[in-house]
Amino acid sequence: MKIDIETFRVLAVLVEEGSFSKAAERLHKAQSAVSYQVKKLEQHLGVKLFCRDQYRAELTPEGQVILAEGTKLLQYLGNIEHLASRFSEGWEPKLELVVDGALPMEPIMAALKQLSEHQIPTKIQLNVEFLGGVQARFERDNADVMLVKDFRSGPHYRHQPLPDIESILTVAKSHPLAKVKNLSLFDLQQYVELTIEDSTPGKQHRDELQFGGDKVFYLSGFIMKRNALLMELGFGWMPDFLIQSELASGELVEVDFVGGSRYSFTPQLVSTLDRPLGRAGQLFTQLIQAQFEQFKLARS
Repeated sequence: MKIDIETFRVLAVLVEEGSFSKAAERLHKAQSAVSYQVKKLEQHLGVKLFCRDQYRAELTPEGQVILAEGTKLLQYLGNIEHLASRFSEGWEPKLELVVDGALPMEPIMAALKQLSEHQIPTKIQLNVEFLGGVQARFERDNADVMLVKDFRSGPHYRHQPLPDIESILTVAKSHPLAKVKNLSLFDLQQYVELTIEDSTPGKQHRDELQFGGDKVFYLSGFIMKRNALLMELGFGWMPDFLIQSELASGELVEVDFVGGSRYSFTPQLVSTLDRPLGRAGQLFTQLIQAQFEQFKLARS
C-alpha cells in the first residue's frame, strides 16, 4: 500500500477542528470516510495516531511527529505544483550565464536582482571566465547567455551590442614609466607587463593588446591586477570603471605611450538559436541592456 498524501491534510484538519464530525463537515466528506482514511494510515504505519478515548480528537506523541513530517510533504508537493505551473507558463528550470571578467559586474548584479524580484522559479548560475575561456565555457556547458568582450561568431549565434567599455594603459605614480613621455614599444618591453590569464582549458590565447615583451606576469583577475599595479609590479591595461578612484587620487596614472593609451571595445550579449531563451532568459536580456545603459549614463 502506498501512503495517500492527502491523508495528511485530513489529519491537519482533524487537529484543527478537534472532532471527526467537524472535520468531515469541513472536508465535505462522510465521517465514516474520514475515519477510514485515518485507520488505513494507522494500519499501514503500524502506529496509533489519535487518542480516541478523549473528548477531542488529539494526536498521540507518535502522531504529532508523523503529522509534522506529513506537513513537510504537503509543502514540498505545493512547491512542486507551483513550479510546474510556472514552468508551464514558459519559465525555464535553469538559466546559465557566462560573463567575461573584463565587464562591469554592477549592472549584471542589478539585472539579476531585478530578475529575482519577479519571483521566478528559474535557478540562475553565473560563471566568470576570461578571454577565450568565456566562449569555451559557453559552448562546453551549453550555457544560455554569454556576456563577452569578443567571440567567434557563427550562423547559430544571436548577439546584441552593449555600451562600449574603455580600457586605459596604467601604471603606479612612482613607477619609472610614469615619469617618461612619448614611450615607445621598446621602452615598454623593458618592464613587466601585467595581463590577465586566458581561462580557456588546454590552450592559451594571447591577448592582441599585449606588447610582446619577455617580462609578463599573468594574473587571474582584474582585482588582482589592480592590486599589482598599485604595488608597482608593472604596467597594464585596466577597464576604466575599475580604477576611477585610483586615477582621480593619482595613485595610478595613464602611460604616455606613442601607440595610444586608450582603447574601447563593444561587449556583446550572445545567445544561440540552437537553445532558444525561455521567459527568464528573455527577461534577463532586457534587464541587462537597460542596466548597462544606466551604468553608462551614470559614468558619463
